[in-house]
Amino acid sequence: MPEWLEVVSRGLLALLVLFLITKWLGKKQISQISFFEYVTGITIGNIGAEMVTGLDKSIVNAVLGMGIFAAVPYLAGSLSLKNKTFRDFVEGHGVVFIKGGKIMEDNLKKERYTTDELLELLRQKDVFQVSEVEFAVLESTGNLSVLLKKENQPLTPKDLNLTVASVKEPQTVIMDGNILDDPLATIGRSRGWLHTELDKLGVTIENVFLGQVNSYGELTVDLFDDKLQVPSPQDRLLLLATMKKCQADLESFALATESIETREMYSKNSEKLQEAIDKLASILKG
Repeated sequence: MPEWLEVVSRGLLALLVLFLITKWLGKKQISQISFFEYVTGITIGNIGAEMVTGLDKSIVNAVLGMGIFAAVPYLAGSLSLKNKTFRDFVEGHGVVFIKGGKIMEDNLKKERYTTDELLELLRQKDVFQVSEVEFAVLESTGNLSVLLKKENQPLTPKDLNLTVASVKEPQTVIMDGNILDDPLATIGRSRGWLHTELDKLGVTIENVFLGQVNSYGELTVDLFDDKLQVPSPQDRLLLLATMKKCQADLESFALATESIETREMYSKNSEKLQEAIDKLASILKG
């Protein structure tokens, strides 16, 4: 066999073996890699490279070596699930860097982090002042988890005792000019509804690069031609305008009638409708 062909065949075999090993070890190996997994990953990669370029080396021995270095972290991971002491030893544990707005200098030195590196990690979390932090922990993956002090946390609807509608994930119903039926079925819509919504926007299916339906059931599209402007969905604004008009009409009817009973009925329903408008205004304007 020619040397170049042997290199190609070894390379393809190495890629296949590495792919199978990675699938076997799971997504954690490539997302939240620990020190132990980092070492074994580098070693497996080196063995794979040697298998491709070392033409005088045995392929079987190289595959066996990669298998050993893959089996060890797999067994270690299985044992870590059952034993916290072993898990802390192999994967490490979080280290407190900031507590109550004060930097834990001893922990910084223990983990060999400088103050500049700590400030850089904080800036990555959009935090620029240490005194604003209630708690900051360096995770075993190297990420910094930050909890701001209560007065520095952004306001939420819960803080204001507001009830907001739940938000569902958007469904992609058009991709590359093609309709995706499964997402449409998930939200209980048909192709006829989709074509009607496209007509409202003044576009055709062939011109749509990406189309999504949000949690309010509105269709938003991105066109192949970025120069074309697509109007935003107006259904919620139209509904709000209709509700306001009905409320204003009820007030007018109350003023126009001479019957006390009828006037009270109109006024009472006008107030109820106004309460509904106040509750829904933020959603319908959103």
